[in-house]
Amino acid sequence: MTDKDIQVREKQEVQTQAETTRNIPVYMPAVDILETEEALTLVADMPGVSPENVDIDIRDDQLTIRGTVTLEGEGETVLLREYGVGDYFRQFTLGRIIDQSKIEASMKNGVLTLTLPKVDKAKPRKVEVKTG
Repeated sequence: MTDKDIQVREKQEVQTQAETTRNIPVYMPAVDILETEEALTLVADMPGVSPENVDIDIRDDQLTIRGTVTLEGEGETVLLREYGVGDYFRQFTLGRIIDQSKIEASMKNGVLTLTLPKVDKAKPRKVEVKTG
């Protein structure tokens, strides 16, 4: 892997179709997608989002991820903010190889991990040749 293969992306603000009740920017979270024979794994960076503030919706083969950032902690008041804080929104179209009924999600330290299992038909397999 060379330095050219790894590049830091700047936060991208997105315009969502839905109206929001919060007057803060909405960013597209950086995502890595990994594949094994059994599943796809989607890893999304959503710093500042707690697990209870993540909304994952699957509708009409569309996977929607929303994360709401808590701006201030209990008893805290922001005096200075130099880091761009905002909510997160991203959508993906799911292919037929994904078993939508078995999708699982976990969240730890601002990183959302979604496991998208493949349907049995899409998994590679070997066919044994019988003799006799």
